[in-house]
Amino acid sequence: MYSNGLVGFDGGEFLRCFSGEGSSKKSLTVSTSGMEGGSSGGGPAAGGGGSGDDPDVSDPSRKKKRYHRHTARQIQELESTFKECPHPDEKQRLQLSRDLGLEPRQIKFWFQNRRTQMKAQHERADNCSLRAENDKIRCENIAIREALKNVICPSCGGPPVGEDMYFDEQKLRIENARLKEELDRVSSIAAKYIGRPISHLPPIQPVAVSSLDLSMGSFSGAGMGPSLDLDLLPGSSSISPMPLQMPGISEMEKSLMAEIAANGMDELIRLLQTDEPLWMKSTSDGRDILNLESYERMFPKPNLKNPDVRIEASRDSGLVIMNGLALVDMFMDSSKWIELFPTIVSKARTIEVLASGMSGSRSGSLQLMHEELQVLSPLISTREFYFIRYCQQIEQGLWAIVDVSFDISRVNQFISPSRSRRRPSGCFIQDMPNGYSKVTWVEHVEIEEKTPAHRLYRELINSGMAFGAQRWMATLQRMCERFACLMVSNSSSRELGGVIPSADGRRSMMKLSQRMINSFCSSISASNGHRWTTLSGMNDVGVRVTVHKSTDPGQPNGVVLSAASSIWLPVSPQDVFNFFRDERTRALWDVLSNGNSVQEVAHIANGSHPGNCISVLRAFNASQNNMLILQESCTDSSGSLVVYAPVDLPAINIAMSGEDPSYIPLLPSGFTILPDGRPDNSGAGPSTSSNLQGNMPRSSGSLITVAFQILVSSLPSAKLNLESVTTVNNLISTTVQQIKSALNCT
Repeated sequence: MYSNGLVGFDGGEFLRCFSGEGSSKKSLTVSTSGMEGGSSGGGPAAGGGGSGDDPDVSDPSRKKKRYHRHTARQIQELESTFKECPHPDEKQRLQLSRDLGLEPRQIKFWFQNRRTQMKAQHERADNCSLRAENDKIRCENIAIREALKNVICPSCGGPPVGEDMYFDEQKLRIENARLKEELDRVSSIAAKYIGRPISHLPPIQPVAVSSLDLSMGSFSGAGMGPSLDLDLLPGSSSISPMPLQMPGISEMEKSLMAEIAANGMDELIRLLQTDEPLWMKSTSDGRDILNLESYERMFPKPNLKNPDVRIEASRDSGLVIMNGLALVDMFMDSSKWIELFPTIVSKARTIEVLASGMSGSRSGSLQLMHEELQVLSPLISTREFYFIRYCQQIEQGLWAIVDVSFDISRVNQFISPSRSRRRPSGCFIQDMPNGYSKVTWVEHVEIEEKTPAHRLYRELINSGMAFGAQRWMATLQRMCERFACLMVSNSSSRELGGVIPSADGRRSMMKLSQRMINSFCSSISASNGHRWTTLSGMNDVGVRVTVHKSTDPGQPNGVVLSAASSIWLPVSPQDVFNFFRDERTRALWDVLSNGNSVQEVAHIANGSHPGNCISVLRAFNASQNNMLILQESCTDSSGSLVVYAPVDLPAINIAMSGEDPSYIPLLPSGFTILPDGRPDNSGAGPSTSSNLQGNMPRSSGSLITVAFQILVSSLPSAKLNLESVTTVNNLISTTVQQIKSALNCT
């Protein structure tokens, strides 16, 4: 049973909310007089006073719009309601209309204007705060420069030996310019996305957030048994962290990086353009395999053999629905890089831009970056890379982007060298007709393995499918399809089951669902920021748990427990995916639904495959027969996801009406489904989903990770008690047993 604090409503009301009747239809005429004096632009239809004999009205050439001035009591009641609920629904507006003697349109316009006024006030406050911060930094730098001018040696009274005053001052000027640029950037973002709080301002919560505890009654706080002393991590987020604070990189080091990038680009181009004998076709699945002997003859390197180092190399190509320049822009922006590959890239940041490149094409852009790559399971550690990314436009409509590792410990002595290194890797991006691009991708890495991968995932890792070029290409094609669907302005009624939101509503729903996917992927990452604790469970994997403080906008504030377990099933990944996404079989595995069925009441396609979609599900539950579930399912040849979260009706109304969904609370759970890396020897012939398989071999089984996120307590200092641990252990164990039973996997 899901507990989400939903208000009661009937089926007809739910369909009216989605069909655009009433509150979802926005007027293009909004009077600004309601901002200061409480007036609302309704014109004659708004019930404005005045006589019909007014000469301004009788004379068409001098017709003026009349405004209705609200009374002090009306403004007071409206303000009081606004503080409790800035987004009233249709029923609330009708009630206010009856109580205050105003038209529903006047109530609607007043709330729209009041929200606009609040956003403008927050924008002004943000700008003032940023300007003050900038002035403070400027003053501090001036004071430091003056202090440096007066530094004397305590022994002789002269300037300190070996100190270059001019160099120090230049470093301060560069640092000051960098800080100012950063502040200007944050200021512009705050102005563009009004309503998003910045770190030193209190967050705005336009939606009444109810507790998303999934009805786990034992997760109510302390005092229910002895506490389990798990490390409480600071706020965990899918948002990339602040850039690494680096000392100034000298011109000599920049020249070295530029030389490494140029040599890496030359090697990548040869890897992309050369076939045999450098690349050979696999006899089992037709994938490109690097001939290491040919590679070493073509690119001789110092012989530094390490028995713990393993080489992974792969190549793949395909068409994607995005033009080349847009792809280049996303690849060179670390935030967009995470957005494009949320299931692969768990963290990414640009440490320093060494060269910005040509305006409009990014050609010549050179930057030092950091990233963590993941497989969606707590059993597989992330791979961490510090590397140089270099973009070059080869010819009109053709770009090359290369990544090559750089030993950052030479720049910053406090950074330990990564155990993963990128040999020249990257891609060709070539413009094709009709807004398509052809992408050819090469992954070539050295992995130092002190301990072997977990036995469940060993064949997937060793086969190169986990981090290889095929996975990058399959994910890129699926995400570009998703972005293309995001830009579509209309959809057929068949796709949405007769419930058609506006174009803005579809985009808002897709953005909300994408945030749900990002949060889910972040919650099960095995990065250094997640310290998983293994509980005793139903198999040798057990149940892994970690707790962290949730502080992100749009997430429930408090302590959140993430619990996950991975299993192997002798069922093909596509069959497992179809089982999870079918609402008719949900009652067979969803422990929290108590065996009740669900119905899909809204459907938004976000790809060519029918399994790539966003659904709103309504559960037929005796105690909560109006509970809603937001669910996204996505699949490609590298794997599949089914992620869901309980969402209350007012939140769905906000998203479906096209408003900003950033503050809608989400606490997602779900499943990851990966091929096990073992070839299918069943003799079943080619896959029935050949359009999904690409160059990936048909798998004999599936690796499934079951994951839940649960709000333990709204108190940030709460401890996880033993009863809570037992409850979540039983929850996952029961879910796994029901999945095995439903799929006849004893």
